[in-house]
Amino acid sequence: MNNLSSLTLKQKEVLRFVDVTIKSTRIPPTLREIAGHFGFASTATVRDHLKALIQKGFVRVSAKKSRAIELVKENIFSIPVLGSVRAGLPSLAVEDIEGYLDLDSIVFSDENIFALKVKGDSMIEAGIMPGDLVLVRRQSMAKTGETIVALIGEEATIKHLRRKKDQFYLEPANPKYEPVMVTNEVSIIGKVISVIRRYS
Repeated sequence: MNNLSSLTLKQKEVLRFVDVTIKSTRIPPTLREIAGHFGFASTATVRDHLKALIQKGFVRVSAKKSRAIELVKENIFSIPVLGSVRAGLPSLAVEDIEGYLDLDSIVFSDENIFALKVKGDSMIEAGIMPGDLVLVRRQSMAKTGETIVALIGEEATIKHLRRKKDQFYLEPANPKYEPVMVTNEVSIIGKVISVIRRYS
């Protein structure tokens, strides 16, 4: 199944603990370590959660080993970086995973979230700079005023959605650029929910 939404909150927390432990120590936790971390009275509770994670396709457990938990899939809690999006003139949008963004402090259960790297300067007055990563929730509808990623034909761009009278526009946050009228060739592919800036 391998779908985070199929897990209970506690199953997700156990899986996250296993994932973080393996990433930080290179070895999986023991049943006792998991029980101790969550304050479970016995390892039987851990076995119940692991059994569910096995059935749902997230982990494998080898018999007769103390550190026997193995993740079936890497980057479970990571957000895929699908490519770049133009903050300026639209550019071709190809969904080609360039890597993963791992946000250890947040557990994402929404598998419709992805990241895009920003190119161009049309959104700088909204605090979206070239080189930033924007987190986008995949959706086909948006409210006026929201920052969205839209396809114009086969090219993607990031803009504010605005409305003037009965007409919708994609509005930049830089006076150098003109708004783009929304026509039948324009479709919304997602709403920007966060901006991440990396400093070297």
